[in-house]
Amino acid sequence: MAEPLIVSDPAVMLGKPVVAGTRLTVELILRKLGAGETVEQLLDSHPRLTREAVFAALRFASEALGAEVVRPLARRSA
Repeated sequence: MAEPLIVSDPAVMLGKPVVAGTRLTVELILRKLGAGETVEQLLDSHPRLTREAVFAALRFASEALGAEVVRPLARRSA
């Protein structure tokens, strides 16, 4: 069986899920993609990151959200 690409260790980034062998959190990857960065820009900015790991982070987030009860965000008053 292949080694997992996304891991969690309390000694690394306070246990947040990260790309194995790095300190790049799934959260950081999602934030950067959500802000409009492309996968290519992510890869250029983080040489140890692979395309496979980016997609593993997306799968991880999708599975995590699928396992949770998600509540709508509160509306902000203007």
